[in-house]
Amino acid sequence: MTGDEHANIVGRTVTASTVVSAPPQEVFALLANPHRHHEFDGSGTLRGAVSGPQRLALGDRFGMNMKIMLPYRITNRVVEFEPDRRIGWCHSAKAIWRYELEGVPGGTRITETFDYGGSPVAKGMELLGFPKGNAKSIRDTLRRLREIFSSPAV
Repeated sequence: MTGDEHANIVGRTVTASTVVSAPPQEVFALLANPHRHHEFDGSGTLRGAVSGPQRLALGDRFGMNMKIMLPYRITNRVVEFEPDRRIGWCHSAKAIWRYELEGVPGGTRITETFDYGGSPVAKGMELLGFPKGNAKSIRDTLRRLREIFSSPAV
């Protein structure tokens, strides 16, 4: 993924991919540690104070302080979990943030998806422009992940 590529918005999903030069296990270790999410958050909404385990598993809950106009705290629950391949979580709005990893020659393809198809407030998200805003956040998150995994020490 280059800096000028866009995320695809299809139905009620927003998706983009990039390739990093690290094995899936290394990428998954970062994604599965909520205490490190601030390192790759491209939304600019994460404000720290993370609670939860150091390594997520299916059903785990983790919380963090956020700010979109006003500060708030959100609790997420891991709803998809396949070690070194897929992790996804959702909060009370039932939208899923998902990362899928695929080993490729020289690294890992990371696909990030915001899937709000199962959300009872999907129409409201659309009216508020969340899909377009999240497309930008996904691009920025993937750019940050590329930067992290191009540095010598992760």
